[in-house]
Amino acid sequence: MARIVVIGGTGLIGSKVVEKLIAHGHDAVPAAPSTGVNTITGEGLSGALAGADVVVDVSNSPSFEQQAVLDFFTTSTTNLLTAEKAAGVTHHVALTIVGTNRPQQISYFAAKVAQELLIRESGVPYSLVHATQFFEFIGSIADISTVNGMVRLPGALIQPMAAEDVATAVARVAAGAPLNTDIEVAGPEQFGLDEFIRRGLTFRGDAREVVRDDEAPYYGALIEERTLIPVDGAEIFSTTLAEWLPANPPRR
Repeated sequence: MARIVVIGGTGLIGSKVVEKLIAHGHDAVPAAPSTGVNTITGEGLSGALAGADVVVDVSNSPSFEQQAVLDFFTTSTTNLLTAEKAAGVTHHVALTIVGTNRPQQISYFAAKVAQELLIRESGVPYSLVHATQFFEFIGSIADISTVNGMVRLPGALIQPMAAEDVATAVARVAAGAPLNTDIEVAGPEQFGLDEFIRRGLTFRGDAREVVRDDEAPYYGALIEERTLIPVDGAEIFSTTLAEWLPANPPRR
């Protein structure tokens, strides 16, 4: 049994990771500002990591603005890795995104690239789990892509997955030996980004029209056709969009 501290352990992915690890007999502890642990200020870090074997970082920036998101991931990761070395942590697991290692201009991805570099160069044994976009973000992607009541998105390919499956992947890695490399995980189906959102909104009775526009930005930047899909050798999970949608109505 390992003691595993999950940074961001009260959020969408983190709470599921904690549940899965506990179910498999591990001593998994959620750490977040709400539990007295702040990776930006360092508050509560040393106490939370005392006796920890593994640290899982699934935390997220509260802002996607270019400088703010970069500052969040570099500051948080630097503080976390420093505290891990002091505590003798032997495995650092971080959740990141499929596509960060491909040419793109997305500010959020650039911040994750900076985070990944800090981890690789830290000297702490690590595993980086790159996941594709989550089904859970259908609504938010539609909202940020809506102009005058119309959703405009490129037809770039996407291979989305359920947050439950993301958490399974992260928990499995956390329970194992450090990989000291990157892995990718994804859902079973590829869609055009516009088609993915169109299907989700249609199922939910959202009347917004979704228009394919290959010049439309995705999170503020243009993307290539294959930026967001996994490479050969990725672990593919089985949950389909058609299975996920009925079980996950939008929050009101």
